[in-house]
Amino acid sequence: MNDHQPQDHQAYPSHDPYAQPDPYAQQARHSGHPPHDAPQAAYGDPYGQQAYDPYAQQPQPPQPGHDPYGRGHYGYEAYEQQPQQPAAPQQHYGQLPAQHQSAPPAEEPYAHQHPPARPAPAAAAAAAVATAPVDTAHLAPNQRARAEGRSPIIPPGVQPAALTAVLAALLALTAPLGRPALAVPVALLQAVTAAGWFRLNGMWPARQGIALAFLAGLTTDAALLATDRESAPLVGIGTLGVWCLLVLILQLRNRSSADERMYALTAGLTSTALAVLAAGHLAASGHAVSVGAAAVAVATLARALPMPSAVSIGVALVAAAGAGIGAGQLTGLGASGALLGLAAGGCALIGLRVASYDYPSRFVHMTAGVALPLALAAPAVYVLGRALGH
Repeated sequence: MNDHQPQDHQAYPSHDPYAQPDPYAQQARHSGHPPHDAPQAAYGDPYGQQAYDPYAQQPQPPQPGHDPYGRGHYGYEAYEQQPQQPAAPQQHYGQLPAQHQSAPPAEEPYAHQHPPARPAPAAAAAAAVATAPVDTAHLAPNQRARAEGRSPIIPPGVQPAALTAVLAALLALTAPLGRPALAVPVALLQAVTAAGWFRLNGMWPARQGIALAFLAGLTTDAALLATDRESAPLVGIGTLGVWCLLVLILQLRNRSSADERMYALTAGLTSTALAVLAAGHLAASGHAVSVGAAAVAVATLARALPMPSAVSIGVALVAAAGAGIGAGQLTGLGASGALLGLAAGGCALIGLRVASYDYPSRFVHMTAGVALPLALAAPAVYVLGRALGH
């Protein structure tokens, strides 16, 4: 600073050769309201000129050292470094009014200008429904499996397999005692078969259909006990023909829709046929029944073990054949018992698969899951027993 420069004339910026007109000051004179980002309007300008603004964006002189008013260190760069905490003006400019000391900044922060995007109400509701837990405690096992995205085909498990083994043991132990003694576990097998098939098809209660199918089984048992073994096919076909006619007459009294009547007719005929087939154990020889029952028991237990499905099926068939060999050595069938055991074990696996389909509730597993392996094995036991000479 030289000696010819005035010392106390910083308040008269009109002598600044680099000053430019401030559009905010002109807007304030026309509108009567001070601009938000022009703090120099708070000082007032009685001469209608631009007041000195240490924070205004002014072009920096080519040589800041020769600025006659000493503003080089209040230039644009200093304002950019501290945009939210401006320094207090120098003392000889006076204090700012209260309403301008807390004035909001000219530009809103980025977060206020661009709020975070929120999901649409419909999308948010759909996401909430998708993530909400589904209460499956009151559902049946097959319905719970569908709700959880699993297969509704559920195998019976260990407990039904154990019951099947117990019923098979009764058949194997009573078979050498004669057909009258064998008729007791056979009748129990027929009762469980009739009840389980109706429940497997979702029809419950179905007392008339269950009673009719069970009565068909008992009639077949009585006819087989009254005839020789060679007449067993004719007895079974005759009983089944008569009972099919009775099932048709029963459905004529049904006042349900045509689809429901057809469904009930199909279930009644199938249940009756299964009860009649279960009587095949009475028509087979005692040795064949013992070998077949042992094979079914072992195959069912092996299938219930926690293994992959393909491995479990293979293990069950091998176990059935081994049980057939073992029981054949005790009954006189010898090594030919392996074939009988393999056939009976295959029929038992088919029965387990049927009992696992569509409506695998606990009641189904404890009825159809227990009875179907032995009921479906009865024709194989009868046919192969006669083919092997027993």
